[in-house]
Amino acid sequence: MGKLMESNEALEMSYSEELTAQGVSRRNFLKFCTAITAAMGLPASMVAKVADTITSPSRTPVIWLHFQECTGCTESLLRATHPTVEELVLDMISLDYSETLCAAAGHQVEKSLMDSAKLNEGKYILVVEGSIPLKDDGIYCKIAGRTALDILNDYGSRAAAIVAIGSCASWGGVQSTSPNPTEATGVHRIIKDKPVINLPGCPASPYNLLSTILYYLTLGKLPQLDSKGRPKFAYGRLIHEHCERRPHFDAGRFALQFGDDGHREGYCLYKLGCKGPETYNNCSSILFGDVGSGAWPVGTGHPCVGCSEEGVGFTKFIHEQADVFTDTPPAAFAGIHGEKAGGLTVGGAAVAGAVGGVILGASAMAAKKMKSEKAAPDSDA
Repeated sequence: MGKLMESNEALEMSYSEELTAQGVSRRNFLKFCTAITAAMGLPASMVAKVADTITSPSRTPVIWLHFQECTGCTESLLRATHPTVEELVLDMISLDYSETLCAAAGHQVEKSLMDSAKLNEGKYILVVEGSIPLKDDGIYCKIAGRTALDILNDYGSRAAAIVAIGSCASWGGVQSTSPNPTEATGVHRIIKDKPVINLPGCPASPYNLLSTILYYLTLGKLPQLDSKGRPKFAYGRLIHEHCERRPHFDAGRFALQFGDDGHREGYCLYKLGCKGPETYNNCSSILFGDVGSGAWPVGTGHPCVGCSEEGVGFTKFIHEQADVFTDTPPAAFAGIHGEKAGGLTVGGAAVAGAVGGVILGASAMAAKKMKSEKAAPDSDA
């Protein structure tokens, strides 16, 4: 027992020294663990367990496949700073195969893929980036003489779980836009007998991938998913609900043209085609790249294009106005006490009814106006 304690102390000491060598204090490490625990929707009591998972010497094998895509999700991961990609690959997971990051090539890297799948059968996490073409038996995407469809069925059948990263792997992405000449589709429509987690986005947030993997490693199970196979901790709310421009939407302040006064003042981009009101993601909460509010499209003055939402991103026209799924409550309600009006005492109920009627009438007029504007997007109204 004494030797075991000494071994654990040595491991803890070496990890602490490694953190210090990388310029990360123990305090900052725990702050990161706290933030990522909160992002996963876990209670504060789980912070210590998340920290133990990150510092564990055992690493989960990961195989990362690329199909019809632009490598944007991998590029986004390479620019993550919580943690850096080196820390993610070397300390938290064992990335046994990635066509983008592997040093080897040709037969060597293919052997690495096959060896890892055989050695870790039923244990590895398969990450898929890119859509899979189905037309003509999948001949429109081939790697090492094999179609993407064949490769996915092979390695997907032997994985413990599959993470479809990016909109392409989640539901087909831009490749599936009509007329979809290759019949590009997402992973979950092909693999039916394995758990598939969708992390849509173009690119997907590297922090959502990190959180998903950490959740699985910490609790030994997949996070709670919505009806589209997305983790609820990341895709449980509309972007519109936490948008920095939401107060302008509620106040009726909209940019009408790029570069106009409203646009320069940071007004809501709804009338310029922002799809935030119908897109589920946490972009407006966690942002991208740790560079402040400008780290996501709306922060830079560009409307959300709904890239993570099937049927919205790459489907609706960029200036087409979004369907609004949320209702804004009135800022004030009628009082419960009577007031004097023209020498007469008016009951609180009557006042509430009158105010309620005004609110309902105004809401109906506003809804009618928004529908008319949607039908005529070039209107300056």
